[in-house]
Amino acid sequence: MDLHNIESHLGTCCHHTDPVTVTLNVTDEPLVALESVCFHRERREVLTNINLTVNRGDFVAITGPNGGGKTTLLRLVLGLLRPSAGSITFPSGHPAVGYLPQKNSVDSHFPISVEDVVASGLLGIKNISAEQRHARVAQVLEQIEMSDLAARPIGRLSGGQLQRALLGRAIVAEPQLLVLDEPLSYIDKHFEAHIYRLIASLAPNCTTMLVSHEMTTIDAMANRHLIVDHTIRECAAHRHFALASCDY
Repeated sequence: MDLHNIESHLGTCCHHTDPVTVTLNVTDEPLVALESVCFHRERREVLTNINLTVNRGDFVAITGPNGGGKTTLLRLVLGLLRPSAGSITFPSGHPAVGYLPQKNSVDSHFPISVEDVVASGLLGIKNISAEQRHARVAQVLEQIEMSDLAARPIGRLSGGQLQRALLGRAIVAEPQLLVLDEPLSYIDKHFEAHIYRLIASLAPNCTTMLVSHEMTTIDAMANRHLIVDHTIRECAAHRHFALASCDY
């Protein structure tokens, strides 16, 4: 087992974020493997010849231009889309997954409370009592600092509050694979720092795939960095502030 210890420093930026220490338990066991994957939408090739293996314990940071296929890649891994060609397999069996989608993919007018949103992340979990379910939801509401908003309908939340509720849904079942699509969207600076610490606390016990345009802290938390622009490249540079810094 490879213990990956790395301290994340913000570097030059207009605001200060405390360093975040991440311990990753990375193994050589493949969790998900994509082989020659292509995806077409309306005769347009969104992703071409994607070959990628994510090992158990990896923290994969994904960046790239808008429209380059980052979200499509995540949705293919999640099984929400089917590849036009190629294969996606889970060599050790399909893991339990937690997913934070982009906020604009969620119907904020659906009549459901913050507590119900978080609890919905436990719907696929068997052999859990009502008491255990309640305790787990309460714990996560505290983690995302929304205990006082538990009964509030999501239609009355700000964009950042809704993002936090969706993050709670993603982590409540303690997934083996955590997939986060722009988790910092709409989040204020106070909670941005809190999310970094929360993700860092989850990382030793799961595999993380995270799409973000904000790499100043995330890049140093991750052990792998991918550039997705219709194809996929893995960057070996120590820092990833800009695409030009990457050494393929």
